[in-house]
Order: sequence, then structure tokens, then C-alpha cells
Amino acid sequence: MERIVATYLIETPLSPEAAAKALANMSTGTFVEVPGETAELKARFGARVERVTPLDRSSTPALPGSRPADATSYTRAEVVLSWPLENIGTNLPTLLAMVRGNFYEMAEVSGLRLMDLDLPEAFAQAYPGPQFGIEGTRRLTGVPDRPLIGTIVKPNVGLTPQQTGDLARQLAQAGVDFIKDDEAMADPAHSPLRQRVAAVMQALDEAAQSTGRKVMYAVNITDELEQMYRHHDAVVAAGGTCVMVSLNSIGFVALSALRRRCQVAIHGHRNGWGMYNRHPLLGVEFAPYQKLWRLAGADQLHVNGLANKFWEPDEMVLRSFRACLAPMFNLRRPMPVVGSGQWAGMAERTYQLTGTTDLLFISGGGILGHPGGAAAGVTAIRQAWDAAVRGIPLAEHARTHEELRAALEKFGKRKA
Repeated sequence: MERIVATYLIETPLSPEAAAKALANMSTGTFVEVPGETAELKARFGARVERVTPLDRSSTPALPGSRPADATSYTRAEVVLSWPLENIGTNLPTLLAMVRGNFYEMAEVSGLRLMDLDLPEAFAQAYPGPQFGIEGTRRLTGVPDRPLIGTIVKPNVGLTPQQTGDLARQLAQAGVDFIKDDEAMADPAHSPLRQRVAAVMQALDEAAQSTGRKVMYAVNITDELEQMYRHHDAVVAAGGTCVMVSLNSIGFVALSALRRRCQVAIHGHRNGWGMYNRHPLLGVEFAPYQKLWRLAGADQLHVNGLANKFWEPDEMVLRSFRACLAPMFNLRRPMPVVGSGQWAGMAERTYQLTGTTDLLFISGGGILGHPGGAAAGVTAIRQAWDAAVRGIPLAEHARTHEELRAALEKFGKRKA
């Protein structure tokens, strides 16, 4: 019988075995007697504790609110639970209710983190997954091998559609491959989405006549579902190739529904990610997180960047990056989106640690803040990635490449 398997890191004032049993019983309601319920039914449909591996003990509780209140010792453990697929079928929302449900509220655990999730292949048959993924994104942008270089426009600071279009034209002529809206930008009165899309796509079409390539513009269509459908249709009608959604805002059901009628790539922004994983004993790791969004249909997924401006350490960023590239059934791989404080100087380290150019490298200030202007900023990043792939130290490459040298001089004091 096919089973759904979830791996957790827990902290508990009880024995890990007792806590694991409590989690299993909570997930399928077997902690209470139900009329008509038999031992056979419990064995068939109930959760099963597959493995409990104690890790360490702490004399100080890591989280407030744990019980019993007078506990002085807490054990951490890896717990693996499983459920029969026939319990819920390939119902993604109910899957989430089962593998996380009320777990985080339970008194038996003072900390709980979903570390991984292994699903039967039936889920891949029920959900289409990415429509474009890495290969399709490359095809749409005309970038066959090197990293895609992207940047951000922030019309939410008050730019009109025409001003946003003018900026997009400048960036396209500068040589970027990808432009995204800010996550806080959707369909405001000062820049209605349809007008903004029309202005930007006209600018990108005009730029393509001289550059020979059409820049991908990720339009933020995050909204109510019917509105997202209308926004998507407006992007397609204007000749766009990408839409962006705030994943944690719209949820798996909305993304899955959008994916089934979507004609362009879906750029998945994970803003709000910190509330899911910032505490080491709460939330969810990126590995199971991206599996669910991959099933639902995201073509591109944010993974943060090395030496980023946020809190995530490099090792966590690299785990997220690798998770996107890991095989999952026969689904396409979502393109990892590397961003947050990135500039030319980060190309060398990023390539050394990931070993691939299959990524979208987003740089805001590193492009627009380059002393030579946006075109020089894009050129500097391309030069840096070329050096990284060829194994040439950046400082050495910069001696004969003016744009890279200027970037290193201006931004080189940043941690890298």
C-alpha cells in the first residue's frame, strides 16, 4: 500500500516515543474512540510511527508555552510518520491538514519542524507541475546556457505606467534578461495593471527590435482568483511571457487553479517565508515546501542568495537551491531565483558552491547602482559569471574588463 511519509524535527518535554505517538494519533483522530471504529480500521487508515531517533537534550526550553510547565529537560528527536494514500487520496489541501494540522499547537511538543515529505507518484499524476521550468524559461528568454540576469522595477513607489515602461525600456536596452514587479505592486490606482502591462510590453517590444531578444517581464498578478485570471489574460493579450504570484498569499489551491489555465511561466515569490522557517525549531524546511509548490505549478522559485541582506545563512540558501534542482517524479525542475543583495562579486562564489548556471540571478542595486549605469551593471555581472565558469579569479578578470573592475571597486566591501 502506498504511503505518505513525513520527517520532523521535534523538541518535547516527554519521551520522543510518547510525543511521536501523540502526533500520529492527532493527525488521524485516533486519540478518541469513534463508534464503529475497529482495530482493523485503525491499522488500515491510521498514522504509523516509522522511526524515532533521539538527538540531544537541553536543560533550558527552547520555546515558551511548552508543557508541563515545570519541565526542566527537553529532548530533540527526528520523527518519521507515515499515512496510507487511501486515507486522503491526492488532495493537496487535505495533505497539508494531515502532515501539519494541529501539530504546532500540541502540548506534547515544544518545537516542531517539517523537514521533508515523500509522496507517492499518484500526486504527480494528479497535479501537472511546472509548465515551463528551467528549460522552458530559457526558451522563452532566448538564453540557452548562462545564468539569466534579472532586476526589479518598483512602480509601487508611485511610478506611472509610462514611467515604468520607460524604465523597462532602459533595462532591456541595457541587456537584462528578466524584469520583475515588486511583490507589493499589483493593481493600484496610480498604476493599473492593464495600463502598466501595455506600457511595459510596448517598451520591451521596441527594445527587442534593436537587441534581438525579448525580455521576460514577471507581472505581479497576485489577487483574488477571478481577478488573477483576468490579469493573466491581459498579460497574454499584450504578448507577455510571465506572471508573478506571492505564493504564501494565494495558497496552493489558487496556484494550482491558475496553473491549469496559465499560458505563460509562473514566477513564484516566497515573501513571508521567514514566518515559516526562521526559528530553527518551528515551521518547515524549504525541501518539502518547494515540493508542494512544484506540484502546484511554479516554474521559478525564490531561494534567496549567498551573503544576502536577510537572515538566512549560506548553507540554508544552498539547501534551498539544491532542492529545486533535485529530481521529483517526472516533473520539470523549477528555476532557482537567486536574489537579495546580489551583485557581480557574488557570481564566483555562487558558481563554486552550486556548480551550475541554471539559475535566475536577480540584482537591483548591483545593476542600477553601477557607476557606469545599468548597461555597465549588466555587463559586469555577465563578465563575472564568465570568469567564474572559466575558473578565472574575479580580480584577475577585472584587470581587462572595465565594467567588472568598477563593480568590484564600488561594491567590493560588501561581504562575499
